Amino acid sequence: MSAPADLPPLETPFDVDVDPRLLEVLVCPVTHGPLELDRAKGELVSRGARLAYPIRDGVPIMLPEDARELGEGE
Repeated sequence: MSAPADLPPLETPFDVDVDPRLLEVLVCPVTHGPLELDRAKGELVSRGARLAYPIRDGVPIMLPEDARELGEGE
């Protein structure tokens, strides 16, 4: 069931912003591969490692032990 058209869209809990220059140089610490920014979830995603690194206060936390494992279909 969808929301009525007259209601504003729900706010996401994160909607983070990271310096684009930082995103150009960051790589996954496990695979050394590229990362994708997921603004809605506040994470940097490594498809190769199947990990999502959190972004806290605009700072990516690039520690594998702090990363979330991607679920099926993510």
